[in-house]
Amino acid sequence: MSLEFGVILPTSTPDPEQPILGDVRESARYAEEAGLDSIWSTDHLIASAPLLESSVVLATAAAVTERITIGYNVMLLALRPVAWAAKQISALQYVSSDRVVLGVGTGNPAHGAAGWEAAGVEYADRGRLTDEALTVLPDLIAGAEISPSVRVPPIFVAGSGVRAQRRAAKYADGWATIALPPDEVRANLDRINELADGKQLTATVVAPQLTGDPLEQLAAYEAAGTERVILPPTGDWQRDYDQAADLRTRYHQA
Repeated sequence: MSLEFGVILPTSTPDPEQPILGDVRESARYAEEAGLDSIWSTDHLIASAPLLESSVVLATAAAVTERITIGYNVMLLALRPVAWAAKQISALQYVSSDRVVLGVGTGNPAHGAAGWEAAGVEYADRGRLTDEALTVLPDLIAGAEISPSVRVPPIFVAGSGVRAQRRAAKYADGWATIALPPDEVRANLDRINELADGKQLTATVVAPQLTGDPLEQLAAYEAAGTERVILPPTGDWQRDYDQAADLRTRYHQA
């Protein structure tokens, strides 16, 4: 396993006073030309501040790139009828020539329940609905009833709670988390893999801001079972992408 480096597309506004919104086409092309491995979109109906719709964002990114992985980080699957979600994912997999990675989660509590209420979904039901959707989603994506048959993309499940760990072990190829240190990534993966009936899941980590020796920290993440790191945005996507590309080059040359 060789550590992959990804970045988040500038499509969300976590702080209305400091918007992180930019040209999706330009940023996607820039990331690919810089040699990065993946680009990602966040997802919600109503978050703490406005953000663009993830499937539209990723389709736009796919249309202007050729190589780079495009991913949901993460799709809130329970906000959508599962057949409609499968159609979006399979269409994206088709137009991108099999470059999709599907992250699935149940939402950051910081965003509250407004988005779920707007979709007619009880906030307390989101975990159960996610499990139900993941049970049928791969067959819907692979089948030809709602879209052209495509390869089911790799799926990872986000979250550090017991239910999320069980969900990852049962339904996913990988597990995702935000800003956990390497030792906690390893501990979570060990628990998940104990439940995974022979599968060995790897981690996707949205890294914290790296301080000190970043190469040493990245090596610790890889040793802990991390397949890819996604470098966090600071508000200037071009600077972030340049720094991520520089880290990638230095890491793989070390």
